Amino acid sequence: MAQTDEFGDDLEDFVRRVGELRAARGLPIDEQRTLLDAALFELQHVAETLWPKYERLATQGPARASADRTELQLLRALFQRLPLPVALIEGDTVVRRMNLAATDLTGVRAGYSAGRPLAGLLRPGDRAALRSQAAAVVRGEGPRSLRVHLQQRPEETLRATLTALRPPNEPHPAVLMVLQTETIPDEGGESSSGRAAGSPAGPASGHPRSAPPKLRRVAAPDLAEAAGHAAQMDLLDNMTRVLLGTPPDDPEAALGAAAEVLAAHGADWVVADLVTDSGLRRAAVLGPSGEEAAGLAARIMAQDPALCPIVVDSARDGAAVLQLRPEDLDCFGRDAGGDSVLVQAGVTSLLCAPVRVPGEEGAPVLGVLSLFRSGSTPGFSMAEARAVDVVSRHVALAMRRRA
Repeated sequence: MAQTDEFGDDLEDFVRRVGELRAARGLPIDEQRTLLDAALFELQHVAETLWPKYERLATQGPARASADRTELQLLRALFQRLPLPVALIEGDTVVRRMNLAATDLTGVRAGYSAGRPLAGLLRPGDRAALRSQAAAVVRGEGPRSLRVHLQQRPEETLRATLTALRPPNEPHPAVLMVLQTETIPDEGGESSSGRAAGSPAGPASGHPRSAPPKLRRVAAPDLAEAAGHAAQMDLLDNMTRVLLGTPPDDPEAALGAAAEVLAAHGADWVVADLVTDSGLRRAAVLGPSGEEAAGLAARIMAQDPALCPIVVDSARDGAAVLQLRPEDLDCFGRDAGGDSVLVQAGVTSLLCAPVRVPGEEGAPVLGVLSLFRSGSTPGFSMAEARAVDVVSRHVALAMRRRA
């Protein structure tokens, strides 16, 4: 299995490097000679390294591959059935897997948490500490442990233990995090000197000793969290006002109006795609100001949304997608010139939300809203993803509004 893992790591690295070379086709002509040299080097690597490894593995027969798959299935089953809350995360705390105990503890569905930073589930004061410790574990600085508090259960202290884990067929280590409830001693209990059971409760006079009053420390309000809540309320308020003003029987107008509101509330780019009987159709593209951004917006508008895998998947499955630093630079397709849209827009975080009427069993997806952040803009948080998910349901109701 070690040889298979090594070959898988090499192949995955090769595929990722080829994807980066393809995505860099949008660079100026004078910079593409370096890309040509790199492409030739990759071809030489395939001929001299990857192909001989593949031939050696092929001679081992399918029995070994079947045994590897069985072992991986067993490991996945053990992970899910561990009685302790366990999560497999990246160095930036983005969740890859959570077992059943972890989903019960956090109250977040495994499908919703995947691809989102686990730090977003914690109190604001604990988020930076978790990210810092997880990054240290990935760097190989050894296991770490710290106290954290869930945002939904701030009164309960949890002990988070982090250790590095090398998943099969992957080039970089991940972080295995175990969460355990930690009991804090009662500060208003016995004094450090202590007394034996049955000893007098008070002094020699026999009067009972009164326990010192417990003082409750009131935490200072978190201004960043309050500002985030206020921004979400502004988004919901403006979206409701705009949607109520859109004409009925015009779903495209409602979808375009929603895109304008989202573009004004923290998204650098917003792309709206309408689901019709004949398939997906691009309805609106909103981006930054400037001549270069306007040219890119025109190319994205001319793009066929059916060639955007992440949009197609969201429209088909009705599931929202949140990605920080997307690894697949072709997940939003390419323009007419064959250049990656995400590379040209400098996307560092993307959020794809299906527009579907809530509460209806099997309700169809009416559209897809794709939000990008680029440059130094912070990535979308789980709270922002939740707010956009709520907004998308309101948009669906407005799109189905009849005169």
